[in-house]
Amino acid sequence: MVGTASSGTSSEHLGHVVFITAAAALGGFLFGYDSAVINGAVTGIQKHFRVGPVEIGVVVAIALLGSAVGAWIAGGIADRWGRTRTMQVAALLFAVSSVGQALPFAIWDLAFWRVLAGVGIGMASVIGPAYIAEVAPPAYRGRLGSFQQLAIVLGIAVSQLVNYAIAQTAGGNVNNVLFGLQAWQWMLGACLVPALLYLLFSTIIPESPRFLIAIGKTEQARQVLREVEGDKVDLDSRVTEIYNLLRSERPPRIRDLRGPALGLLPIVWIGILLSVFQQFVGINVIFYYSSSLWQSVGINQSDSLLISFSTSIINIVGTFIAIALVDRIGRKPLLLIGSAGMAVALATAAWAFSAGVRTGDAVRLPETQGTVALVAAHVFVLFFALSWGVVVWVLLGEMFPNRIRAAALSVAASAQWVANWLITVSFPSLAAWNLSGAYVGYAFFAVLSFVFVLLKVKETKGRRLEEMG
Repeated sequence: MVGTASSGTSSEHLGHVVFITAAAALGGFLFGYDSAVINGAVTGIQKHFRVGPVEIGVVVAIALLGSAVGAWIAGGIADRWGRTRTMQVAALLFAVSSVGQALPFAIWDLAFWRVLAGVGIGMASVIGPAYIAEVAPPAYRGRLGSFQQLAIVLGIAVSQLVNYAIAQTAGGNVNNVLFGLQAWQWMLGACLVPALLYLLFSTIIPESPRFLIAIGKTEQARQVLREVEGDKVDLDSRVTEIYNLLRSERPPRIRDLRGPALGLLPIVWIGILLSVFQQFVGINVIFYYSSSLWQSVGINQSDSLLISFSTSIINIVGTFIAIALVDRIGRKPLLLIGSAGMAVALATAAWAFSAGVRTGDAVRLPETQGTVALVAAHVFVLFFALSWGVVVWVLLGEMFPNRIRAAALSVAASAQWVANWLITVSFPSLAAWNLSGAYVGYAFFAVLSFVFVLLKVKETKGRRLEEMG
């Protein structure tokens, strides 16, 4: 997947790097699993607690506010406690919240556990890209950085497959009881298994060499650099380079991000806007609400869960395409291709949904438009996955100067979660009002994202982190 080893990195060392990168990316798997698992449970929660679209929108989206908090605090925790310790904290939050979500006694209780899960998701969204960027050799950093997004989409796909299997076992209805709990409760509780695996692997992988040098553990840092960059690398020069850079800087703080452009440095605004556009195209409407969306236009509950799984498979395919191309053609071209493709697919979906005919509380699409809507949704996911889904995380892990990386990444990731929350909390009400209009809005942001990348985003392919400025 990551190609042949370069002259400085042997196959043995590259294999080690791939292992620790994959282990760190388990946080991304949990990120994807825990954020998307709600898709299959939405209908069950709504019926069990007898709540409307506004309440269900809040319950689904409230985890994203917790994610914004987790992303905000993750950088500071990682710089104090280390990258691997921060992963362990996130894993514990995932595990505890999984049990809590499976056993709620009221809608507000479920919301609390989802906030706690969100904090873990937010921490994982920051620490994964940062850790991978710090341990990956420059020649492979783009592809290894893509592991985070690959893990996310695998988590999404597995959650939809598990949801479908649980629903089928329960007779096709997520409110049916299995072993004392309703099927949707088992869906939410199943995240405990990957959470415990993440906790295990985060105790095995080595600490980031940059963090080790920062706290004075130079020999340990040398060992990690030897393991990930190979024996042919001049370790003395690498340690000295990192040490001198760290010595010339003080720990990153939020106030270090201040600049002349509306109070923040321009590079920070670029990171924030990349994060916002990634969400404002509406990708998580597909992953959080697709099951209830397809049910609302006439598809039964079991088939809607299967469609959700199929979009997850397309998501994985697109991610593999991105991994193959991100270090070959670069970050910026992939973003431009993705924006153009998403704009066309979203506009097509908007046209299809405009043909919906409401009968009571249900909406039905003519057969042709229903087929077009399904195809457009899959094409949209494909173009997102091969571009913005992967590239934004790669860029956020590498685009910021060393002196502000952790703090800037926290701010950008927090902005991403707030944007995700805005889209997620608003969709049920928008869909009830005008589903086609919602997709017109997402298409508009896809067009804006193309213009933004064309004018403002710089290529980072092949550059060492110490060169970012």
